Amino acid sequence: MQRCGATSSSTKGSWSVDERAAVLLAQVVESWIADPDSDVVYAENVEGRLAVRMRQQVREATTVWFWVGDLSLVAEAYVIPAPANAEEAYRQALVRNGRSFRVNFAIDNEGALIVRARMPLERVTATELSYLLAEIYETIETSFRTLVGLVPQREKMP
Repeated sequence: MQRCGATSSSTKGSWSVDERAAVLLAQVVESWIADPDSDVVYAENVEGRLAVRMRQQVREATTVWFWVGDLSLVAEAYVIPAPANAEEAYRQALVRNGRSFRVNFAIDNEGALIVRARMPLERVTATELSYLLAEIYETIETSFRTLVGLVPQREKMP
């Protein structure tokens, strides 16, 4: 397991909002990894983003990507590749968006379905981060089986 962390050369009292959010995110992720009851099993910094891997029941795992921008913290997770029945998949995703508070379905530049969340930096707390991760987990758990059925199946190798 690789540990992640954020550092700052400034003192805590003079941290900017984005530095404070980045440090808090790293600390919370480390606490998730250290918690034996957590589904978070791994995290690493990749090109300025934090990749957090969590176990799921409907599939082996999901990687949630977090990054801190100038005004907001963003979280994103891949759900399914571009569906064959795009109209039905996108319709179902939009209906599910109405049930969600923090997390919404979106379409990436290749037509794949992802979930994405944004949180103003001023609202980033350990509790809000936990709620955010839990909602991503639940959104994937409750939608994955239905949505994956709309993805073209790969041909079996002889």
